[in-house]
Amino acid sequence: MQIKILGWSGGIGGELRTTSFLIDDDVLIDAGTGLGDLPLNQMTGIRHIFLTHTHMDHIAGLPLLADSMFGVHQEPIIVHAQAATIEALKKHVFNWVIWPDFSELPNKDEPTIRFVEMQPNEIVSINNRDFEMIPVNHTVPSVAYSISQDGHRVVFSGDTTTNDSLWARLNEFDNVDLLFVEAAFANHDLEIARISKHYCPSLLAADLEKLQQRPQIWLTHFKPGEEDLIYQECQQSIEDFQVHHLSGGEVFKL
Repeated sequence: MQIKILGWSGGIGGELRTTSFLIDDDVLIDAGTGLGDLPLNQMTGIRHIFLTHTHMDHIAGLPLLADSMFGVHQEPIIVHAQAATIEALKKHVFNWVIWPDFSELPNKDEPTIRFVEMQPNEIVSINNRDFEMIPVNHTVPSVAYSISQDGHRVVFSGDTTTNDSLWARLNEFDNVDLLFVEAAFANHDLEIARISKHYCPSLLAADLEKLQQRPQIWLTHFKPGEEDLIYQECQQSIEDFQVHHLSGGEVFKL
């Protein structure tokens, strides 16, 4: 299994791209602006997309990908998401006002994309890889994903803050090799982190005390302009783990 970081930031500016992880060459976890850096011939390989939630930084590339892939494949790109996420996308994005509904184009029987509802704790298997949806705590219905293959496991937290569901499920696994977890704000924005239901270093450190696994931890979703401060505070707050931060373009092979 290979994971390529197309985008990891909490915003844009210069070389910053928002969240999108490419699993091997055919699956995306989220579809933020980082998706747009893929060459067109690599975009054609994407056959499944797993969405964590509806916020713009995680779905901005999806409408444009659907447009770019229009007429390319006979089979649709499958978009896996919670029912509330699908409902919001169809109401607010693929609504013929903001964007055409590519789940009905070129027609309902042969669409460009197909939305498939997925339930928390459900597992979808694709080419010997298991994708498990794990509920988390954010301002809209949101999930994390575990991806496992051949005894290896990667977990992506999505957007979340203090919770028990993610950590309890991780503790039930035999192992976790890599954990990609958000830390959106510096500690001086603790109240904003609480209101927006994101982690800051102190909140993340407190929740990591619940984790019995010892994966490599890679931090994501930093607020643009405060990357160095957030990473420094995470290093200071998180004592029992070695933490790293993404910068975009990393490739992990398991």
